[in-house]
Amino acid sequence: MNARKGIRRLRLQREAEGYLELGMPQHALSSLARIGDPSSLDSSALYLWGEALRSLERYEEAIIPLQRAAESAPENINIRLALGWCFKRVGRIHKAIETLEQALASEPNEPLLRYNLACYFSLAGNKNRAIRYLSQALGLAPGYRSLIDSESDFDSLRHDPDFLALCEKVKG
Repeated sequence: MNARKGIRRLRLQREAEGYLELGMPQHALSSLARIGDPSSLDSSALYLWGEALRSLERYEEAIIPLQRAAESAPENINIRLALGWCFKRVGRIHKAIETLEQALASEPNEPLLRYNLACYFSLAGNKNRAIRYLSQALGLAPGYRSLIDSESDFDSLRHDPDFLALCEKVKG
């Protein structure tokens, strides 16, 4: 790629990122489309493409660029979080879990990964793993306790004594 094309590509990626920050995902997609062949996009552009589709609630479509981005940048947990989000939204909860567990290899102390895994395991009906990940997330970031009461992913655990004990322990 010559320098001129490289500068143009970077400008269009920055433009797309700006549109996403402004809540204009359709404009972000238009900017990315002007880069050219989607198969030539790097992990950053693929992530932006996936994020734009995710913002438009086109979760199934978003999986493709996000998976390609995750393959190119396996250490990027933001890509894996977005990919897990999309898998959850299309009912592929086991793929969401697998995706976030892979991210733990790069960031084992990231509380958001553990919190989301707790949510996903709760949805999958695995109480023990849900509570274990939630306990770990709260140990790393006690402020996440404020999210639990409004998190519908934990509805199946709301009356479970172990879940209630964990919530009470962190509250007090």
